[in-house]
Amino acid sequence: MDSGMISKIQKAKRYAQERERIRFVGFEVSFRGDHNAYTVSYNRGQWHCGCHFFARRGICSHTMALERVLGEMLTSGPETAAPSSEAEDTQNVAGPACT
Repeated sequence: MDSGMISKIQKAKRYAQERERIRFVGFEVSFRGDHNAYTVSYNRGQWHCGCHFFARRGICSHTMALERVLGEMLTSGPETAAPSSEAEDTQNVAGPACT
């Protein structure tokens, strides 16, 4: 393994420990509950779940569980935009200029 790859692995381990670096803006998951599997989505601070309880209350055990798991890695809403330098870093994640 070359030294460039070794340094990337070391950096990845450090990043994984520094959870404050990570902010989820949006995602969709399949959540297997006790009775059915539900699609749960999160987009800029807004949750949605396909279960009946969420349809009535706007919150459910599935969204609350994900909030506990992800904690502070969730954005609080549209006003939580990444500063330009962070935005540039996220655009380069898959590209060769990743540092």
